[in-house]
Parts: sequence; structure tokens; C-alpha cells
Amino acid sequence: MNDDARDRRSESFALAIDLGSGALKVGIVSLAGEVVAVEQTPLETERLPGGGAIQDASGWWDAVRGLASSVLAEVPSERVVAISCTGQWASTIPVDAAGEPVGPCLMWLDTRGAEHARRAVGGPLLGYSPRALRTWIRRTGGVPSRYGGDPVSHMLHMERDEPTTAAAARWYLEPVDYLSMRFTGRAAATLASMSAAWLTDNRRLAHLEYDSVLLRKAQLHPYKLPPLVATGSLLGPVRPEVATELGLGHDVQVVTGTPDLHSAALGTGAAEAGQAHITISTTSWVSLPVPRKRTDAIHSIATVPGLDAYSYLVANNHEAAGLCLRWLREALPADRIRGFEELTELAATAAPGSGGIVFTPWIAGERSPVDDRNARGGWHNLSVQTSGADLVRAVLEGVAYNCRWLHEAVERFTRRRLDRLRIFGGGAQSDLWCQIHADVLDRTIERVADPMHANLRGAALFAALALGEVRRDEIRELVRVDRVFKPNPQNRATYDRLYAEFPHLYRAQRGMFARLNEADNA
Repeated sequence: MNDDARDRRSESFALAIDLGSGALKVGIVSLAGEVVAVEQTPLETERLPGGGAIQDASGWWDAVRGLASSVLAEVPSERVVAISCTGQWASTIPVDAAGEPVGPCLMWLDTRGAEHARRAVGGPLLGYSPRALRTWIRRTGGVPSRYGGDPVSHMLHMERDEPTTAAAARWYLEPVDYLSMRFTGRAAATLASMSAAWLTDNRRLAHLEYDSVLLRKAQLHPYKLPPLVATGSLLGPVRPEVATELGLGHDVQVVTGTPDLHSAALGTGAAEAGQAHITISTTSWVSLPVPRKRTDAIHSIATVPGLDAYSYLVANNHEAAGLCLRWLREALPADRIRGFEELTELAATAAPGSGGIVFTPWIAGERSPVDDRNARGGWHNLSVQTSGADLVRAVLEGVAYNCRWLHEAVERFTRRRLDRLRIFGGGAQSDLWCQIHADVLDRTIERVADPMHANLRGAALFAALALGEVRRDEIRELVRVDRVFKPNPQNRATYDRLYAEFPHLYRAQRGMFARLNEADNA
């Protein structure tokens, strides 16, 4: 890289938007991945009877514009050359032809369409029709969930149960594609942003069409699905009225929206085959780019269309990671509420292993390495000697045990040892939690700088790739690591002994979970 290219990257900026489930972040990030300014606001999910979970997409857009005006004041407007959106996926927004929402966003937690999805794909094999399972996995790598909580169930719910909303909808959009349409006026999606719908033939990543066989089996019409374009391509310039409102040049380019899984791969510098990353965010996962399409239906691990038309990303999910610590903080009595830093400081006073306690973090059900929305969490092996510090540390360790459970399955899936794992997310700000992950997994953990903003960085690097300012093989050197956590061999025996019980706890309680919670998830 010559000096001119380096200077151009550092002095050109992207307006990056990270739409999470619990917070919206808007930042200014250089095309070299340097985070300059970030503003954020919390988001609330409204829970409805029957498994509903919605957010106000119109409110998102108002918040994006307000936060953008604030961060754009930090750099000269003429230096902003791109807009790039990332965030949560497997959620669905019904919009009209102009991109205005005609109903709320059905979040990835919304399972009201599960009954319709089961009619389309359900059967006796792992809860699926053998023919449907075979057809979907061969073509896409995954299958719509019989539990709901994905775009197929969302669209079926709106079409069958909310006819007024369905009649008003011109497009059903993923959140990142919705925001991109608000910026450009263009309805478009990518194989990456639509991957949770499982409606494209992912054997051919250059084939930008929905699969007619899968649409027929899902009982959906393609009319309301946004046209597909290449992942990481330019959608076009920002709408003139939006550019004027934000003080941007009318030639600022908008990049296709990307799921947080994809932006995290770039934002952690794990963008090449075999480079793995993990997260301690609200949810968590273990992912890496791979060259071929594969599926492990037993453990709910699949590959999805990746960062370009030549590779895939390993996809899986834990429904609760950092959410567990947030839940614990909110569950404490009002006169004893502690902040996250205080909780981790308290946890540090307990010995590794938390006095023999194991916490199972399935407080929102689970997807990988078991797909069981009935699963629930809890502390195990409590005694009168158990302290508050033990309880808090056990939560941190339980999230790490869950990560190891999935990490082992992903290593088998990819047939390689995954070490030197890049980590990001709000929970990764804690040195203790990162060290616990290193000890429990027996792997070296590399925490990236600004771990809270890795997705914003990734969104900006997507823009840099689309504009030709960065090559994929340069990404890793652009992402700085701020600390390396090596496994402490003194803790191996303790954590190995406790982790050995972890999968057994799920198997022993699986029947109870179904008996107590099946009605709630029906």
C-alpha cells in the first residue's frame, strides 16, 4: 500500500449504522476502519400475546437521522463518501412502494407464524418433513424454523393473520435493507441479507434469483421480495432530500446492507478463510469464512452466502450471552442494582469455577448447537456456602461453557482447530470475561480495539471494499488488537470438570423444558 492510498483511506469516511436489537448506533468511521465518533440510543422490543415481538421501524429512521446529524459534525462533510448499514437480521418490515412502513417490524424473536411454518416444512424427522428438509438443505444450507422467528414465518403470519398489513405492503424487507431503501429509495437485498429466509439456491452464489421451488414449498409469492443484487455492491447515491437534510454531498454512495455476522467478520479482521471470530453481544456465535457450502442440521450450524460471490460464512447462534448479565442486573432488587462493571468486579472476587456452580444461559431458548426454544436457564449445584460473587461469576462462566459447546461443534463442522479467536461485543470490554473464555475454550483470544463498535468498523470496511479503496487481504492488518488473552493452565482442570457436566444438564432437563414451556412456544 502506498502512502497516497493510506492517506486517502484515513481521510475518507463512511456514515455507518449498526441497528442492533437493543440499541441503534450511528458512527463516523474512516475507510481504514478507524472509529471517529459514535452516538447511540436504546431500542425497546414490545412483546405481544402469542409470541409477538415488534419494534417501530419508523422510529428507527427518525433516530438514524438525528444521530447522523450529530456525528457528521465531527468531520468535514465533503470527506464523507459512503453510507453503510449493518445490524440484526431474520426480522421483517412490511413497507409500501416508497419504503414507508405499513406495520411494525416483526423481530427475530417473533414466533407468531410458527404454525404456518410448521404446515409448510413440518414432519417426523427432527420435526421436519424429510422431503422439505432434503430440498431446503440441498439448495440453501438451512431450512425455515418450525419454531418461527424467521422471515418465512413472519411473511406467512402477515399474509394469513394480518390481511390489512399484507394488502398495504409492497415489499417485505430485512432491517438493513429497509434502512438502505430509506437512504436511496431503492428496494434491494442481497443473498447475505436474505440468508435467514432460506429462499435462494446458495449452491450458485452468482445467481441472484429467488428459488421457485422453495417459494412454492414455503407458500410464498416472489412479488413482495426485494430484487437481489451483489453483496457489498453500490446501490446508488443517497436521495437528494436526505443528503440536503444531513448536509451530505449528493454523490455519496450507499452500500448494500449487511447482517451483523458479515460486518463482524470484517470488523474483527477475520475476513479470510479459516480466520474465526466470536462475540459476547446480546446474543453470540462462532463464525469464520469457508470456501464451500455445508450443513449440520443436528447442531443447527450452516453456511450462508458470505462476503462475496466466492465464499460462505459459518452461521449459528446462541440466543443469550451478554443478555444474561443484563438480565441479572435488572433482576436484582432496586436497592442493590449494580452496573455491569460492578458486577464483573464482584465476579472477580470469586474463585474460578464459582464454588462448583454451573449456570446454563438458555434464558431465551437456544438455537445452536441445539435448536430448542423451550430450553431455559438456571444455576445448578447451589449450597448454603454459595455467595453472590459465585452466582455472578457463574453467569460469566456459563456463557463461556455455552461458547465452548458451540465452538467444539464448529471445529467438527469445519474440520479444523480454531485458535487465536478474534472477540468483540459489549461483554468483550470485560478483561475477566475474555480471560474466562480463553480458559474455558483453551484457546487464545484476541480482543479487537473498540470491541463495542466492531460492526460499525465492518460496515465502513464494506464501503471501502465496494469503492475499491481496500482489498480483502488487507483487512486483517487494518484491525488493531488491543489485548491478547492466553489460557491459564492452572484453571484447566477446574473448567474441564465443570464443562463436562454442561451438555448433560441440557439432555437431563430437555423433557422438563418441553413439558413446562411447550404451550408458550406453540
